Amino acid sequence: MQITNQMRLEFMSLPENEGFARVAVSAFAVQLDPTLDVLADIKTAVSEAVTNAIVHGYGEKRGTVFIQAGLRADGILEIAVSDQGKGIADIAQAMQPFFTTQPEKERSGMGFSVMQTFMDKVEVESTPGEGTTVRMEKRLRGQ
Repeated sequence: MQITNQMRLEFMSLPENEGFARVAVSAFAVQLDPTLDVLADIKTAVSEAVTNAIVHGYGEKRGTVFIQAGLRADGILEIAVSDQGKGIADIAQAMQPFFTTQPEKERSGMGFSVMQTFMDKVEVESTPGEGTTVRMEKRLRGQ
């Protein structure tokens, strides 16, 4: 489907940048006049994807988180959150509710489940040692 507008953003993998990312993507989505509930869904999903990149992709190391968002002519918002971190060896396992690689840090293992709950579509691509991309879609207008 044709992209009518797009944005790209990159920032350091610092926890304080998670809020910046969620606000930037929701501000971009506002041009299609979504409801406040839909904006909240987008913010939550972006927060989870960015947090995963920072905490699991890079861990204690610093890197760059990349976000690309596009508005399609059919009213769909596409979002891709990427890192060049550790990657995920078993995506199916990582997407299971309550699975976490850091139980000692009291991680709930619900990040992907939250994204799937709030977005219409979530796909994960990852290569160990190269990084991860989470692609999400949300319908903002039209049916």
